[in-house]
Amino acid sequence: MQSSKAVIMALFSEDQTQETNRRGRIEIICGSMFSGKTEELIRRLKRAKFAKQKVEIFKPTVDSRYSQCDVVSHDKNYINSTPVDSSSSILLLASDVDVVGIDEAQFFDLGIVDVCNELANMGIRVIVAGLDMDFKGTPFGPIPHLCAIADEVSKVHAICVKCGQLALYSHRTVNCNKQVLLGETERYEPLCRKCYLKALKQQNTLKEA
Repeated sequence: MQSSKAVIMALFSEDQTQETNRRGRIEIICGSMFSGKTEELIRRLKRAKFAKQKVEIFKPTVDSRYSQCDVVSHDKNYINSTPVDSSSSILLLASDVDVVGIDEAQFFDLGIVDVCNELANMGIRVIVAGLDMDFKGTPFGPIPHLCAIADEVSKVHAICVKCGQLALYSHRTVNCNKQVLLGETERYEPLCRKCYLKALKQQNTLKEA
């Protein structure tokens, strides 16, 4: 017969057990725009707070679309955060915490990789959200490097606005070649591979006309 302790532990889901026991790890949440990256980041951070863990959240200063300070999802869920200009600031401000959350990590410098590693080595759970590809479909900033050192990578998907399939591309609908161009549905749309390639072909045809 199982002991009472074993029975109690069986009542907890694997996710709940991870929430309270896992420390010193890096979790990456990546995907296209409108895929729910920030929503998932907020969910994990709020669970950590509910578990009475000390949490600090950071985002790049450049991301001020919804709020100067808060991390805000497209569905308008939010959590308080600290805007920082560089990855090194995170290391200075994340002292004596259990969990560090980082949103829009693609906008940070490559130093964010060493920062996340150092935090995890200190026994801190690091949860990072960011775009894995830019509008051209190429790896975006430090995200590929972070995926390489992560304990866990969650690839999330949006829904293609053209055909309803899973979307992995953030297609830019305005004429601008800068890699960083903040915007929402007025500048971007999530597309699957097939619809993304079709959209690029149409854009190239218009340019040549």
